[in-house]
This record gives sequence, structure tokens and C-alpha cells, in this order.
Amino acid sequence: MAPSAPNFGTPLSITHIGTATALIHVGDDVTFITDPVFSPAGTEWDVGVTVLKLNTTPALGLADVPPIDAVLLSHEDHADNLDELGRRLLDGRVVLTTPDGAKNLAPRPGVQALRPWETTTVKLGSQTFEVTGTPCSHLPGGEVTGFIVTAPSFGKSSDGKPNAIYFSGDTIYLPELAKMKDEFHISVALLNLGKATVSLPDQDLVITLDGENAAKLFKEIEADVFVPMHFESWGHFYETKGDLQKSLEAQGVAENVLWLEPGKKTQIVQS
Repeated sequence: MAPSAPNFGTPLSITHIGTATALIHVGDDVTFITDPVFSPAGTEWDVGVTVLKLNTTPALGLADVPPIDAVLLSHEDHADNLDELGRRLLDGRVVLTTPDGAKNLAPRPGVQALRPWETTTVKLGSQTFEVTGTPCSHLPGGEVTGFIVTAPSFGKSSDGKPNAIYFSGDTIYLPELAKMKDEFHISVALLNLGKATVSLPDQDLVITLDGENAAKLFKEIEADVFVPMHFESWGHFYETKGDLQKSLEAQGVAENVLWLEPGKKTQIVQS
């Protein structure tokens, strides 16, 4: 049986495109996209500390993507989260990202910066959303943000907290993230996994969640549905789907996990 999000007040679907790129369909009229990457398999980027190589072509191309209302961009300076094709989607749209990212993407008027635990309000279609930035730790010296998205149409949990969607962005486990449960009921958590690792001169540095720490975070934030992303297609990812399935089962969260088939629109909350 697929996991569900109790009391979530509006239809919700997700289409995974590849890596950290997904469409979040809210109701009948609003679509978010996360970390847009559309380059074909074989594309490479030299980022100094490593060469990023994409091994799998995304399930949808730019021409296949429906109209986008807003972009949740965890960081704009890594090609596995925003490539040249993905940048085409940023023009003329609401884009929420880091302060550094907002500076680099200027002068686009729709770009807004979010600092950790800062909240902004955006009106998309017929709905008004509040989006809160969450802290992340990725590569040293870089800025990354996660996102908590709420709207009146999402409704409230049985304890009165607003239902929310959480997109982690690229981060390792941070104890501070657990405090989101104090203000929000996380109905759906989209978590960037893969145990991405880069080799620095003095160490191999893990820069995204592994299965064990993702399960720990999922339990601490008391979320309903766990949607794994960001575990395929790149050579610097060290945990595959098979590894993650074993880890998440061992941590006791397997029944909460919703594995998405790339390119397929998957309904989480029915109308």
C-alpha cells in the first residue's frame, strides 16, 4: 500500500524528471519545479574539485514540461542542480533560491533570496503560498537552501499545525532541521539522497544525505510520506536505489517511502 498524507486538503502529485528535478503539482493550477536539469547523458562539467558526468538522460525534456509557476532552486552554482538548459526556465518566473544565487541570477525580477528560516509569500495561480527556507550544509563555502511550502488549501494536521511540503535541497544531516516539526506538519518530504561524495586534498567529503541519516531526519521531523530523489545518474553518488531500499528498511521507514517512476505523474493526494 502506498503511503498517504492524512488531512492534506488539496490534490497533490509529483513527477520525477531526474536527480533532484521534480514537478510538484498542487491542485489544478499550480506547478513548482525543483532544481531543473535537462542535459542529456554524457554531458560533463569540470567544477574544480571533481568532474561531474551525467549518466542518464532526464525522463522529460524541456519541450515536455507543462507550464511552470515557480522554481525551488536549492543552489544555482552546481550543474547537477541547475544546468544550462534548466536556466531557460528561470526567465519570467518566480524563483526562490539562496542570497548568493539571487545575486548571480540578477536582474531577473522574479528571483527572491531565502535565508534559513526566513519566510516569503508568493501568489501563484489562484493560491497564495508561504515558502520558508531551511538550513543546508553541502560543499564548504557554498550556499544551499531547502524549502518548506505551505498554503491555506493544504489544511492543517490533527494538532493544528499547517500541513507542508518539504524539499531538502542538497544537505547532510543537520540536527537543527528537526525544529521544523515545531511549526509545521510535514505531509510530504522530498529528500535529496545518494551519499554524494567529493574528494578533497585531505579527505573524501560526503555532501548529501545517505539512507541512514535521511531516515533519522524523516523520523525527527515526523513526516508522513518520504519521497527519495537525487540518488541516480551521477558518478559522485555512492548509494543507489538498491542500497537505499536496504538502509531505509533497516531504519524502519520503508512503509512510508514512495518511490517515483521517472516521467510518470504520481498522485499522492486524490481530489
